[in-house]
Amino acid sequence: MASRALPLSPAHGLSIAIAALILGSAAMVAARAESFALAPADWQAVRFTLLQASLSAAISSLLAIPVARALFRRRFAGRGVLIRLMAAPFVLPVVVAVMGLLTVFGRGGPVNAALAGLGLPEVSIFGLHGIVLANVFFNMPLATRMLLHGWQSIPSERFRLAQSLGLPPSAQFRHLEAPMLRAQVPGIFAVILLICLASFAIALMLGGGPKASTLELAIYQSLRFEFDLGRAALLAAVQFTLCAAITLAAAGLTLPQGFGAGLGRTMQIAVPTGWRRGADGLAIALAALFLFAPLLAVVIKGLPGMLALPNGVWPAVVRSVSVAALSAVLATAVALVLATGAARSKSRSIELAAMLPLAASALVLGTGLFLMVRPFVTPETVALPITVLVNATLTLPYLFRLLLPEARQVQTDYGRLTASLGLPRRTVLRFVTLPRLARPLGYGAGLAAALSMGDLGVIALFAGDGGATLPLFVQHLIGAYRLQQAAAVSLILVAVSFALFLGFDRLGSHYADA
Repeated sequence: MASRALPLSPAHGLSIAIAALILGSAAMVAARAESFALAPADWQAVRFTLLQASLSAAISSLLAIPVARALFRRRFAGRGVLIRLMAAPFVLPVVVAVMGLLTVFGRGGPVNAALAGLGLPEVSIFGLHGIVLANVFFNMPLATRMLLHGWQSIPSERFRLAQSLGLPPSAQFRHLEAPMLRAQVPGIFAVILLICLASFAIALMLGGGPKASTLELAIYQSLRFEFDLGRAALLAAVQFTLCAAITLAAAGLTLPQGFGAGLGRTMQIAVPTGWRRGADGLAIALAALFLFAPLLAVVIKGLPGMLALPNGVWPAVVRSVSVAALSAVLATAVALVLATGAARSKSRSIELAAMLPLAASALVLGTGLFLMVRPFVTPETVALPITVLVNATLTLPYLFRLLLPEARQVQTDYGRLTASLGLPRRTVLRFVTLPRLARPLGYGAGLAAALSMGDLGVIALFAGDGGATLPLFVQHLIGAYRLQQAAAVSLILVAVSFALFLGFDRLGSHYADA
């Protein structure tokens, strides 16, 4: 007798829906492409995209090495605060960071003023060097945090043994630190390369001309200004192929370090002094100056403009908060279902589906959805719902990775007990899973809200003049050279973003402690 088919679990159902969304969007843009022959301008966009992403990833990874090493070796007042603040650029809205970089490195900024005082020609922040500068600003702190974890993963007993054997610092680096770097840096480079390939907002605000056009910027221009759907679809297909190839390559780039197990204790180790101490201090000081000077510049420039905010800013705040909150709730709910489902399942299909959005970008998804809805409705009328959907989808991999280890631990500790008691899944979720996942759930929801709050991808593609969110509002002000008002609105954007992040994070902590 044939066995009855098992019902589809919610996690597997969501996995199929996510795969359909990502692959369906990619298929839609590929099918809409009228030709697979790239024009010379398209090849220029491909070359420039790869160039700026490669340079940004290489510089971010290399500059992070001395900074992470210095933070690992040195102890000073405020070290913990500085390390925590390294996460700020990741959740900082892109338009705010670009606003700060324009204030520091722009034509009237202190950098060009210093160059003029020395009789040197001024530098322009627009073009390749401006895009690379902004990408390094965002990604060097990420690389630093990842490398710092790599240094901390080296058992401290190995350093103590090397010191007891009288190995000089150069030999310790060769035998202990270099193997860690060989294992970590290629994977970090690939992750940052993937991020920089999809840096639409940076290219939009700092591109400076056709020669500095990325694939995503070319997609946006084809849809928004030229309305060339065939070219936009072709470029979106190329973008998806590049991101998918790098995602697959990055999965195998993190190599085992081979240090063996330590005792898991933090031990005070002797650190080099002399010129090495000065070099460490210089690396930390320059990194802090580079990261925090643009943010301070936005505050100084934006405070006077708070008294004369432009019309339309508060409706944009309401739209942005609504999109961010809905995106965070949707992404968190889906990530929770997928993480708990993956923890119970022996198959990796759920995990692969949850990570699939890494292969796409906001504009690839947006282009596919644009082509889907255009025959039925005007794209501007569904701008906010589609922005919520895309933002939730693109933040899903981060939340899933955050929840999966905790969900697996809950399944290991309580899975057999709850199964033997015959508890319904709803009861297990309420009394077992949610209390133990409350902290990462709150942190993940805050992260998703902050990332959605600062997004300038799909909304720039869909929104009309009356549907702008705060990041798009700031971009319009910068384009009109109303920089003081742009800085003032940027302050509001930063405050609301961090308020959402802290609110969700504290909500999770409160529920965990209840």
